[in-house]
Amino acid sequence: MTGGAGVPAELCAVVLAAGEGTRLRPLTERLPKALCPVGNVPLLDRVLARLAGLGLTGPGRVAVNACYLGDQVVAHVGDRAHLSVEPGDPLGTAGGVANLRDWIDGRPVLVGNADAYLADPAAAPGPDVAALLDGWNGHTVRLLGQPAANPTAPGTFAGHCFTGFSLLPWRLVRDLPVVVSDLVHAVWRPAEAADALEVVPYPGAFFDTGTPADYLAANLHAAAGGTLVAPSATVTGRCVESVIGADARVDGDVLRTVVWPGATVRDGERLVDVIRFGNGGTVPATPHG
Repeated sequence: MTGGAGVPAELCAVVLAAGEGTRLRPLTERLPKALCPVGNVPLLDRVLARLAGLGLTGPGRVAVNACYLGDQVVAHVGDRAHLSVEPGDPLGTAGGVANLRDWIDGRPVLVGNADAYLADPAAAPGPDVAALLDGWNGHTVRLLGQPAANPTAPGTFAGHCFTGFSLLPWRLVRDLPVVVSDLVHAVWRPAEAADALEVVPYPGAFFDTGTPADYLAANLHAAAGGTLVAPSATVTGRCVESVIGADARVDGDVLRTVVWPGATVRDGERLVDVIRFGNGGTVPATPHG
């Protein structure tokens, strides 16, 4: 039985938002990675919007896990999804799903990484990943992927790099232990070995936003070659190919730069390929290639 756009009627979704984002420090010292803004929209909100585009909304169909700075995630999500707060350290991608076993309760589950930035100019969020669900037999594991530069490199699946979303049958979720573990080793590789893993290509752009360079690249992609300025920002300087957050103030010059909400760029400063946060904090984000 399926819902709209080929979505199984019983399908639920889990958004993984518990991670510490250590590679993005110091940006993530006070803000969880899931709430870091890309194109002035928190990453977590982008995932929830994509799920809504598939018809998956509300605490009965969508769950979000939290751990690191979890109180911020909980407050941000509110009643939009079921919340699973992990005590102590994050349980990892498989442990986080296992911790939601009672909520998943027999359903297949679409698992999305909160730090995955996806954008397809040919399809809106939601429909852009619908191919992951279309024609699914309910038995295999499916991954959303893109062809890898080196198809035989470690970490690839059928010559593809993972792009943030996977589809899991209940039978493989049911017996996952609630311990620190990851989906790669607990589910995906065993399914691959059993010839029960399929990779569905994603045709749009993808950034995992895990490093400053990738985080900057995702923001610049969202700005589409121009500059995004939040309505409440104040800009007297020159902004080129940049993203300026809410209540930020830019009196200097910025190029290929993200200025976080409430941050300041002083008159006389010139920022290039960086993320500015707070009153003078700067994270270099040298682009790839």
